[in-house]
Amino acid sequence: MKSALDALSMRQRVIADNIANVNTPGFLAGRVQFEDALAKAVSAGRDAVVTPQVQRSLEPTRENGNNVNLDTETLSNIDTNLRYQVAVRSIDGGFSAIRTAIRSA
Repeated sequence: MKSALDALSMRQRVIADNIANVNTPGFLAGRVQFEDALAKAVSAGRDAVVTPQVQRSLEPTRENGNNVNLDTETLSNIDTNLRYQVAVRSIDGGFSAIRTAIRSA
């Protein structure tokens, strides 16, 4: 879960950078990739640390060479925030179970 939270946090920073540069000529949007590596680690039963990768988008650019799409960034930000909240709640649920077990003992 720590790897997922770290990667989602990085994605939030990259999205913020993309939005901040929406009007910067020649700026190419960044994209954070980690889901495939995380899925492979989980399916292999490993508790491996997954390092997120930031890549520049190859989407078409506008006349000024910028390819940041504000609609895409907004939707990606909402999706990332929801995923982050789910991951945090999952971790919190685990700690709640531990707290309950300690109190019962």
